[in-house]
Amino acid sequence: MELYDTIAISSRIRLARNVDGLKFYTKLQSDVDAEYITSSVTKILDGLDVFNFLSLKQLSLSECNALFEQHLISKELIENKDISSVAISEDEKMIIMINEEDHIREQAIESGFNLYKPYRKLKVIDDQIIANIPIAFDEKWGFITASPSNLGTGMRASVMLFLPALDRLGRINALITSAKENGLTVRGIYGEGSKALGQFYQISNQCSLGLNENEIIDQVSEFGYEICQKEQEARQYLLENECEKYKDITLRAYGVITNCFALDEEEMISLLSSVKLGQVLGFIDIKSEEEFQKLYFEGTKANLKELFEFFDEKKENIIRAEYISNKVKSLTERR
Repeated sequence: MELYDTIAISSRIRLARNVDGLKFYTKLQSDVDAEYITSSVTKILDGLDVFNFLSLKQLSLSECNALFEQHLISKELIENKDISSVAISEDEKMIIMINEEDHIREQAIESGFNLYKPYRKLKVIDDQIIANIPIAFDEKWGFITASPSNLGTGMRASVMLFLPALDRLGRINALITSAKENGLTVRGIYGEGSKALGQFYQISNQCSLGLNENEIIDQVSEFGYEICQKEQEARQYLLENECEKYKDITLRAYGVITNCFALDEEEMISLLSSVKLGQVLGFIDIKSEEEFQKLYFEGTKANLKELFEFFDEKKENIIRAEYISNKVKSLTERR
C-alpha cells in the first residue's frame, strides 16, 4: 500500500467545453441545438472507447439520483434531464456529461493520489473533441465556459481526501484558510456547496485562468501532499496521545454498525468513517478498500432503492441497517 493510500481516496480531472456559436444550457435556442451537441459528442466517443450512453430523459428521478450518489453525474445534469445525457466508460473512470452547466463536461477519475494519470487519459478524448467540434475559445480568455471560474483551461483538478484526524483535532478551518491563500478551495464529498460528510474533503483549484494544465495539476498536487503529511502526523498524534480514547470510539462504532436494527443515511456515513479510522489506527482490518468505499453510496437512499426496490419509506432505515451490517461484517474484522 502506498504511503497516502488511506488518505487520498481518488484523483479527478474535469474539463469544461462549449460549442462555439451556441448559447449556454439555460438559453439553448431549441432541442435541435441540444441534440446536435449530443450527437456530435456521441459520434466521437463511439470511435474511441466502450461507453454506456444514458439519456437522462429516459431515466427515472430515482435512477438519476443513484448516479449522482455514486459521483457519476452532477445535480446540474439532473436539473437539465429533458436535454442532458451522459457517457460512462465500462470501468466508470471516464465520464462525459452532455448539456450540463457547460455543453460538455469531460471527467476522468483514478483511485489514489495521481492527477497526471487521469489527465493523460482524458486528454486523448479532449483532443478528439476539439479536433472535430467547433469549441468556443478566445485568445485572451482561453476556453469560454458558463462559469467565469472555469475560464482559461476549463480544468478543475481535485483530490478526495479522508481527513478524520485533522477533523477530530479541529484543524479543518485552518486547512480551508490555507487553501484559499494558495488559490485553492476545499469542498465536501459531493463538490461545490456540499457538506463534508464522513470527514471526506475535496481539494481543488479555485480558477483556471492564467495557468496551464500542468501548473494547475502541480499546484493541487503540492498542496494535497502537504495535507496528507499533516493528516499522517495527526493520526500519529492520536495514537501516541489518545490511543485508548480512539480505540473505544472506533470499536464502539464497529459494534453499532454490525449490530444495529435501523440506520439512517447520515449515521451510516459517520459510522463507516469511524470504522475506517479504526483501520488506519490499527484497531480494525478492512479486507478490501474498494468494496468498503462502495458502501458509502450503496447505502444511500436512491442506490438502496435500486438494490432492493422497496416502496415503504418507513422500512428504508431497517433495510439499510441489515445490508450495511452484513457487508461490514464480511469486509472487516477486529484486530
